[in-house]
Amino acid sequence: MESSAVRAAMVRKLQAQGISHPAVVAAMLAVERHRFVDSALVNQAYEDTSLPIGQGQTISKPGVVARMVELLCQSSAQPLGRVLEIGTGCGYQAAVLSRVAREVYSIERIRALHDKARDNLRALRVPNLHLILGDGMAGFAQGAPYAAIIAAAGGNDLPAAWIDQLAVGGRLVAPAVTAAGGQHLVVIDKTARGIVRTELEAVHFVPLKSGLA
Repeated sequence: MESSAVRAAMVRKLQAQGISHPAVVAAMLAVERHRFVDSALVNQAYEDTSLPIGQGQTISKPGVVARMVELLCQSSAQPLGRVLEIGTGCGYQAAVLSRVAREVYSIERIRALHDKARDNLRALRVPNLHLILGDGMAGFAQGAPYAAIIAAAGGNDLPAAWIDQLAVGGRLVAPAVTAAGGQHLVVIDKTARGIVRTELEAVHFVPLKSGLA
């Protein structure tokens, strides 16, 4: 698939929605989303929609990926340092993150998706991206502390392990159920004085689960 023109059109739409961070725009232009979806869905790869990737999971909308990565990038100088992604899925967001961060650890609890992401990413030869099979709710202590943490699944609240593994000065962006009801994007900034929590727009992500599958 010759995707550069249709990908550029997708990015123009993202910019019209307010995505403006240069590193995020460049990453969304560079990463070929059609490589991360099933062949039957290739023609929908650059629409701003989530798509099934198997195992009851989805690849997030490009607009949601760009929005969450931009929130991370707004928190510090570029590039980001070490980033932890909770929920590798098919590997698309991990590939985007690898272009805005020095190092990315991405953890997936479902073995079939972990293997699929590895296959999808193999041809891209991304040297600063590490894929881990494990329970994302526990984070990944071996790589901590992280300059940024991003999650592709939402629970009733944010696991304490994630906040513990976030560096002082770091930022966490994840969906979570809030007091207002329903899932919202939540931003946690870990400062020397403590935690600052900001709740943003409503979102809809697959449920956050523990254990391996």
